[in-house]
Amino acid sequence: MKTIKLIKNRSDLGAGTRGSDMGVDAIEIAAINKNDDYFNCYPFEDIETENETIYDKENNSFAKRIGSVYRVCTRLCNSITKNLTNNKFPIVLSGDHSSALGTISGIKAAYPNKRLGVIWIDAHADIHSPYTSPSGNIHGMPLAAALNDDNLEYKINNVIPETEVFWDKMKNIGIKGPKVLHEDVIYFGVRDTEAPEEFAIKQNNIRNYTVSEMRYRGYDVCLKEAIEKLDNCEIIYISFDVDSMDCDLISKGTGTPVSKGFDQHEVETIIKAFVNTDKVVCFEVVEVNPTLDNKGNVMAETAFDVLKVTTNAIINRL
Repeated sequence: MKTIKLIKNRSDLGAGTRGSDMGVDAIEIAAINKNDDYFNCYPFEDIETENETIYDKENNSFAKRIGSVYRVCTRLCNSITKNLTNNKFPIVLSGDHSSALGTISGIKAAYPNKRLGVIWIDAHADIHSPYTSPSGNIHGMPLAAALNDDNLEYKINNVIPETEVFWDKMKNIGIKGPKVLHEDVIYFGVRDTEAPEEFAIKQNNIRNYTVSEMRYRGYDVCLKEAIEKLDNCEIIYISFDVDSMDCDLISKGTGTPVSKGFDQHEVETIIKAFVNTDKVVCFEVVEVNPTLDNKGNVMAETAFDVLKVTTNAIINRL
């Protein structure tokens, strides 16, 4: 029988705004304030970060701090692989969303012969590459790296050789080549994209269930359809970016808040539907930034509520 293992990755090097490195602690504080001993119930490990490199001089604005992000993702990948191999169920609490590349790579390294489905609950597509990114923030690139997709048709940046070397390494963390197929990625709530991402999504026919579609067609209908789409996937990873939720309804305690998102219970419904397939092998929460929260610690409190509901759903299936 599998057991839960918490993996804490406090890296925030992939974000455009500092502060998501404190997201894990903010979630823990939320648990304490709710008199919940969640974080005493499960073993955990911390991933070594390189957040101090935020002060290093930038060589290339098209993939900021890529060397450090690569090394942190590699450490996370190794942790995920080790824990999955040892029959653990990793629940990953991360700073910024670049972390997801390490998690996905670790899953694929543990199960190289299994087809992986990715559920990406997010306001953003995160499918930029250094060649297309308008910001150079790597939290907008993890899916592109996992898919091994440079999207050169939309190249707007001239990337220096050092960055190209590290980008190639990022695409090959864990095992070489793509970790997931485009057709096995499903977006929920993506609503803030740039032209290169929109091209990649349309070109590769990546499914995006918008908030309005889910509400109009019904959650049962959409989730049944999405689950059937991943019929050929033997394992599933769920990535939950808190900016998938409505920043006006919840709070602005995340690096890139976007209006007109899900509420907490809608996110829980999506996650539980996939957990109940018995295919989910890893769950991740990212992008809580308490320094930006306009309502105290509400984003972390909401993230903890989702975490608790998800953990209980996972335990019921183990």
